[in-house]
Amino acid sequence: MKTTAFVALLFGSTLAAGGAIAQPAPFNATGVTMGHWHLASKDVEANKKVFLGMGAKMFMIGGNPFMMFPGVYINLNLGTASGDGGTPGSVVNHVGFIVDNVQKRVAEWKAAGVPVLPGTNNRPDQAFVVTPDGLRIEILEDKTQAVPVKNEHVHLSLTESEIPKAQAWYAKTFGGKADTRNNAPVVDIPGVQIRFAKADTAQAPTKGRVLDHIGFDVKDHAAFVQKIQAEGIKLDEPARQVPNGSKITYITDPWGTRIEIIERAPLGTPVN
Repeated sequence: MKTTAFVALLFGSTLAAGGAIAQPAPFNATGVTMGHWHLASKDVEANKKVFLGMGAKMFMIGGNPFMMFPGVYINLNLGTASGDGGTPGSVVNHVGFIVDNVQKRVAEWKAAGVPVLPGTNNRPDQAFVVTPDGLRIEILEDKTQAVPVKNEHVHLSLTESEIPKAQAWYAKTFGGKADTRNNAPVVDIPGVQIRFAKADTAQAPTKGRVLDHIGFDVKDHAAFVQKIQAEGIKLDEPARQVPNGSKITYITDPWGTRIEIIERAPLGTPVN
């Protein structure tokens, strides 16, 4: 509990007034938008170098780096915790960015020391970045987008029979739109697409791994918590307000993805 409280305070303390630089996608009708990934990095400095090399903006909060890309914030530090295990093998198999030109960005990132792997079967419009402690990031291409890189998706690995249930759960819980992409089910939530891949067996929960949890921003914390509790979702811990006024709690989806629910203000000015 002490570690969780520290993390909440650390995250909440980043939220200075103003700063259009890190605006998330607009809330949907349910009052939800994509928020953050929270890593329990074994080597914060190594991960910081990776994300800066990919073009992140950085905020220093209490001596800890906090990274921002369009559409997602990335906290590298989970108090004193250190994640054991990368994303492959967990229910969140990988996360995904989309860039304006894969080959151009890959060349830039490699020059900055970012560990980039080729796409499947050397696809020129795909690549992968794997951090030193095992966070796997898929890189895809959209030549029409106006920014070099932005958040795109979270890819869950589930047994085949559970995929329709998960699609329905994410659509209902977060007000997402159930759809398909390349004939596979997805759920669109502002700022992120939740995708589903087939796994032979149930995968490990995220809690305690390098990607400990993902987070959604909500417009009205009390109203959202009341909604999900009415739908039978149990909170991992009581909702609470941290000293700066941010409100947080956690839930875990039925397949083991830990999810933070937070109502907060935008970040302030980055240091780079």
